[in-house]
Amino acid sequence: MITVTKIVQFLAIVLSALALVPAGAHLAALPNKIGLPQTAYFTVQGIYYGWAILGLLWPGALAMNVLLAICVRSQGGPFWAALLAAFCFVLMLVIFVLWTLPANQATQNWTTVPANWELLRRQWEYSHAVNTVLVFAALCLATLSALLWRPPGL
Repeated sequence: MITVTKIVQFLAIVLSALALVPAGAHLAALPNKIGLPQTAYFTVQGIYYGWAILGLLWPGALAMNVLLAICVRSQGGPFWAALLAAFCFVLMLVIFVLWTLPANQATQNWTTVPANWELLRRQWEYSHAVNTVLVFAALCLATLSALLWRPPGL
């Protein structure tokens, strides 16, 4: 029998996994992009045009992991794993607002070259790298929560 908890577990894991895709792409590209000269770097950044829509995965995954924590709150291990997964997404959003977004704004989404563009590049690249680690941790924690959970009565 499929329960509400099972559906929430599934959605928390799927949204967390989907959030890892763009984050992982940023991390995988970092070694090849971090040393590019200004013109090449700004050209390459153009490939991310339209990716903002993928940012909706973060609040979606956050919401599902909070809902998962609520669903499994009667069981310590699954609850704490889901709550920590949600906290990872909160941290991701904080990092985005404090470091990634300001770099996007200062460069007008990498179409304008400010004097401190190299600092902004490092800020942007490394904030995405940290967020990739956080979303991977969140995916592991959401999965762990689902694996640890036992239906009531068992």
